Amino acid sequence: MSTAEHLHALHEQGFTLLPGVLEVAAVSSLRQLMDQLQPIHWDYCGLVDDHFKCVFNRGPEWLPYLDLPGVIELAEAALGEDCHLIGMTAWRNHPGFIGGDLHVDHLAMELPESLLDDPTFALPMQICTAHIYLDDIDADLCPTLVIPGSHRAGRKPRAGESGWRGQPAEAVLCKAGDVLIFRSELWHAGSRNRTTDRTRYLLQVHYGRRMVAQKFSPYLAFHFNPEVLAACTPRQRRLLGDHAAAEYD
Repeated sequence: MSTAEHLHALHEQGFTLLPGVLEVAAVSSLRQLMDQLQPIHWDYCGLVDDHFKCVFNRGPEWLPYLDLPGVIELAEAALGEDCHLIGMTAWRNHPGFIGGDLHVDHLAMELPESLLDDPTFALPMQICTAHIYLDDIDADLCPTLVIPGSHRAGRKPRAGESGWRGQPAEAVLCKAGDVLIFRSELWHAGSRNRTTDRTRYLLQVHYGRRMVAQKFSPYLAFHFNPEVLAACTPRQRRLLGDHAAAEYD
């Protein structure tokens, strides 16, 4: 599919899958990088999952994942050529991992479904997330659950809801190296690791419009790694916040 076709899917379905973004060697390399991470600030290594924030800042070796081919073109088409990174999170989900409830990541405002049903109205995207899968994802290994079209609900899921307009959540089954991109209004959920011997490795890259705040913690003490900045391309510097002056700057 072309970037235009993936963009159309984001507007129609709320998500799209980009197959084969990473080759086998890149998948292996990224898994090794994740295994070298040590917790800082809000990071943790738990009994059933490990979670690391702002991993782009750990070293220049993380920079290629800011703007993967195919992914960055779609992010820019969806959010504007001046979009930027708002976060990058690494996960390891071990056997016994529970997952999470159906939710949206960000809803700028509640809107009536009648407006969102109007074919002449296209809800602008504010935030998109890329899930970079480093395992073959089957029904037992924490597949991401999505409800196609639910970004047009105009609201968050209510307690106990498991579907929207009769459409239940469906599992995204994919291969290591595939990338799922979804908009922040989509109803989605994590799911259980039902295996006994496999850990799901996942890198999340969150993109936002220029006016969406970057979520770089620890907030009052955050500083950019100078080695990372020195290794950036111009596009990567922009993604990290090196914007041309504009309103509120």
